[in-house]
Amino acid sequence: MTNSVLVIVTSHDKLGDTGEPTGFWLEELAAPYYALQDAGVKLTLASPKGGRPPLDPKSDDPASETEATRRFKADAPANVALSNTAKLSEVNADGFDAVFYPGGHGPMWDLVSDTNSIALIEAFWAANKPVAAVCHAPIVLANTKDTDGAFIVKDRAVTGFTNSEEDAVGLTDIVPLLVEDTLIDRGGKFSKGADWDPFALQDGNLITGQNPASSEKVAELLLQQLRG
Repeated sequence: MTNSVLVIVTSHDKLGDTGEPTGFWLEELAAPYYALQDAGVKLTLASPKGGRPPLDPKSDDPASETEATRRFKADAPANVALSNTAKLSEVNADGFDAVFYPGGHGPMWDLVSDTNSIALIEAFWAANKPVAAVCHAPIVLANTKDTDGAFIVKDRAVTGFTNSEEDAVGLTDIVPLLVEDTLIDRGGKFSKGADWDPFALQDGNLITGQNPASSEKVAELLLQQLRG
């Protein structure tokens, strides 16, 4: 049986009031994209506004390049899919086996409070389907609740971009929320690895990764959960 995963990326392109651009982080889309696609998973890309989502230009810098990002940039069908993301308001969880959120700073401004995203996550969760997110993207869980009205992350093992990593990139005072503090505030059992090292956690159907280097680990855990 072919599994189908919904991949949701940000539509937000402004880094607060800095005048600098932001968006999704290429590695966090590309590495999971191929880890899942190469395993036979069907992927559908979506975003709040639909169409082509904004790419954080820093993630396309040569210093941030990886084998997966180079492959993605040269992959014509992948770029067609990226240019034509579905609009979240037109997406239904019923057609998918799991949902995955790549990070980048963009989700801190739009997906954290996007009502369609929140409803989708809650629908996946209620249907006992995996929910996965990496780096800044675990912020999308901040306002999601289970069928009992408790925050989904409450008493569950979670990780995400850490306070020290945010400080290292000089954006602690720019982002509207800190991922680590917010997940802890919602009752999550937050843990982390060393800054910039791969670190991912699974607590049942909840799968989270700490930073860009963790994106492939998140995809591997998601694939294992899908395949049982």
